[in-house]
Amino acid sequence: MTTQLSDYIKELITKARIVSFANWQDSYPPEIIQHFQAADDHGRYLTDDDLHQIKACSPDTESLINTAQFLRDNASDIISEARETVLAQYPDITKPGGSLYPAPRAEACWRDFWHFLRCITYGIAGSSTQFTSAEGLHYMNLLYKELQVPIAAMVLGLEGIKAASLKRLSEPDTIAPYFEHLINQLKKFS
Repeated sequence: MTTQLSDYIKELITKARIVSFANWQDSYPPEIIQHFQAADDHGRYLTDDDLHQIKACSPDTESLINTAQFLRDNASDIISEARETVLAQYPDITKPGGSLYPAPRAEACWRDFWHFLRCITYGIAGSSTQFTSAEGLHYMNLLYKELQVPIAAMVLGLEGIKAASLKRLSEPDTIAPYFEHLINQLKKFS
């Protein structure tokens, strides 16, 4: 079964870019911000080279950069744990009649989890808990409404990403605010 996306949904997808580096000029020179922007433009995590360049520019954030790298390298396991959290709380969500049925809807949800963690790692590597775009979040909210995405399950998944990430870290309290920022933004969705 293939689902055709309407032009409106396709437009929302392109506008639902939830990360913004607009307020980072005081912290980083343009060539470093470009590493973040290029990663986001390509929907990828920061590479080792990106992280090396950022670290060279801002050596006092080395531990945060190392954390972002660690989370990137463990993203698959972290997302799997978050998915299991959602499925345990909502066991019928991927079954016929569930909010994440058919399978492509569930796959899109799990993919969003991967992107949520990716965006959080940008904030961590950039040492900025304020890494989101109000405009991008607005369009994501509209997209989620249009697609009838189960917000409670997405919030639970994001909380699961946080829990799975923090339990792997030696100083979780330092990193928790990056997750909390995005969780609080998603909780505002209606």
